[in-house]
Amino acid sequence: MIHTPVVLSVTQLNTYIKSLFDSDENLVSVFLSGEISNFTNHYKSGHFYLSLKDEKSVIRAVMFAQNARRVRFLPQDGMKVIVRGRVSVYEATGQYQLYIEDMQPDGLGALNLAFEQLKAKLEAEGLFDIGRKKPIPKFPERVGVITSPTGAAVHDITTILARRYPLAQVVFCPVLVQGAGAAPQLVDALQRFNRLNCANVIIIGRGGGSLEDLWPFNEEILARAVAASKIPVISAVGHETDFTICDFVADLRAPTPSAAAELAVPDSTELFQTVQYDSMLLKQNIYLKLENLRQRLNSVTSSRSFRKPQDLIEMQRIHVDQLSARLSACMAQQFSGAKAELASASGRLNVLSPLATLSRGYSITYDAENNPVVKTGQVKVGEQITVLMQDGKLGCTVSSKEKTHE
Repeated sequence: MIHTPVVLSVTQLNTYIKSLFDSDENLVSVFLSGEISNFTNHYKSGHFYLSLKDEKSVIRAVMFAQNARRVRFLPQDGMKVIVRGRVSVYEATGQYQLYIEDMQPDGLGALNLAFEQLKAKLEAEGLFDIGRKKPIPKFPERVGVITSPTGAAVHDITTILARRYPLAQVVFCPVLVQGAGAAPQLVDALQRFNRLNCANVIIIGRGGGSLEDLWPFNEEILARAVAASKIPVISAVGHETDFTICDFVADLRAPTPSAAAELAVPDSTELFQTVQYDSMLLKQNIYLKLENLRQRLNSVTSSRSFRKPQDLIEMQRIHVDQLSARLSACMAQQFSGAKAELASASGRLNVLSPLATLSRGYSITYDAENNPVVKTGQVKVGEQITVLMQDGKLGCTVSSKEKTHE
């Protein structure tokens, strides 16, 4: 008996193979370790597409958005991870792949890795730079406090503020400081303080806890809100050994909430002591200044000039007469020297005078255009010329001319 072979479509074959994968209990929940390659973060859908490989093999993998949102760190090519998921077949291409449901870094914890990644990113953007940090006001009128209403932090902060600087008004904004909804509430509180401008400085923080408990203060949205705050922010998260991203971005980091309260306001007792000390120094300086002026006044009033001012006037008059006599003598000497120098210069000038030359029998000849004649070539025979002599002029006619030399 001949059996007619069953002809399957591609879809039917892929569906059958997929059913085999899905019914295999060993493939329903698989843990794999490998190195990420060809990673793609599909920003529209939120899905992660990647390959996992070891020294000899590779497998395609996908992590859907609902699972990818729970990953604290950002996967990268070359990163070694441990994943949990199921193996199945994608019917459209007939390719089997791993559908990842959870992902953890192999070695370093997910939160630690996310912390380091975000820290490096914000530091590269300059959010940790000292130059952008705002100074904390010395004498704030209003201190904003953002923390949980039920924790010990709010009690410590308000108690210390009231003791150290009761002049400051405390503006408290209660928020969640732990859990998924904490970071948005912290951001909203910061933005509200800035929008209403109801504080001169803001303390944001909470008491100690695990890395998971403190994680809202490591969220990127809070870091950027702290950096954008126009009001100076003091970060007070956990204990002295705890560090968060909020600490690095804030204008000032306090090791504890109590320390933040001490850094936010001055100590009124110390201020009062300082004022008392300065007041004492001021009184001493005023007394010394007055005593110095009194001694100077006594010295002046006891002087001869003050008791007999006429004697001082006479002495000054004699001095003026002496100066006047010296001035007159100096002026006479200066005048005599100038007169002699003028006479000498006049004599030298007279020697060079054309009139003195004429008195010695010389004359000056001018042509018809009144130009001095110094060469025979300047006039012609028969031309009228004028001869200037010591006592007058002669009008003459050139009858002849003779050139003796050049």
